[in-house]
Amino acid sequence: MFPKFKVTEIYCMADDLCKEFALQQKKYMVENKNCKHRNKLNRMSDTEIMVILILFHSRGFRCFKHYYKEYVCKHLKGMFPQCVFYNRFVELEKEVLLPLTIFIGCEDILVENCVGWTDCTNVFLADPWSAERFVNLVRIISRM
Repeated sequence: MFPKFKVTEIYCMADDLCKEFALQQKKYMVENKNCKHRNKLNRMSDTEIMVILILFHSRGFRCFKHYYKEYVCKHLKGMFPQCVFYNRFVELEKEVLLPLTIFIGCEDILVENCVGWTDCTNVFLADPWSAERFVNLVRIISRM
């Protein structure tokens, strides 16, 4: 289990990336004037969703539903007070896929925040979708 301060560090790094991603997305996305959107904010931020997914891959749980309902909603309620229902969380996951992939693949974030980066350079992160990549990221961050 991660100490609270390490979860906070992961959250801060992910939040910085999400803010920059939102600015770039707004800057370069083409608007569809014919389609009206409500633009209603989610109860959970994209950063919180990303952190929950990163923690899932580092905890060794096999079933995400069990992890979310039994661990996040009960034990991490203090860190994530605005938890949504499991079905809604699964719907929100797809919105953070691109920022999460960028976060996992962006070594600049880790270089700035990782102590002992020489130990981290030998980590081979070949497949961006494998669970091993998430585990390696968490191992790198846990060395901070």
